[in-house]
Amino acid sequence: MEILMFIVIGVFFAIGTYLLLARSLLRVIVSLMILSHGAHLLLLTMAGLNAEAPPLEHMADGGYTDPLPQALILTAIVISFGITAFLVVLGYRTYKVHNTDDLEKLRGSADE
Repeated sequence: MEILMFIVIGVFFAIGTYLLLARSLLRVIVSLMILSHGAHLLLLTMAGLNAEAPPLEHMADGGYTDPLPQALILTAIVISFGITAFLVVLGYRTYKVHNTDDLEKLRGSADE
C-alpha cells in the first residue's frame, strides 16, 4: 500500500512542479495546492499506514496508531487552506488591477 501512496505522492509533486513553472498566476496557485496535498500524503505515509490499529492506546490489544502525525496533518491542512484563500484573493486583485494573469506581463519592462 505504501508503494502506491509513494507513486501518488510523486505524481502530485510532478504535477505541482510542472504547474509552478507556468506563466499563469492561477496555475501557480493551483500548483501550490497540489504540492501541499502531496506533502500531506507524504507525512501520512511516512508515519505508517496502520489502518487496523485504533488511535487510542487503551482500546488496542497490541499496537495502536500514533495520532500525532494525523494531528500535524490536520493543522497543515488548515494552514494550507488559509494560504490558498489568501493567494486566490491576491490573484483576483492582481487580475482586476492589471487585467491579466500572465506573470511575464506582470513583471513589467526593464526600465520600470
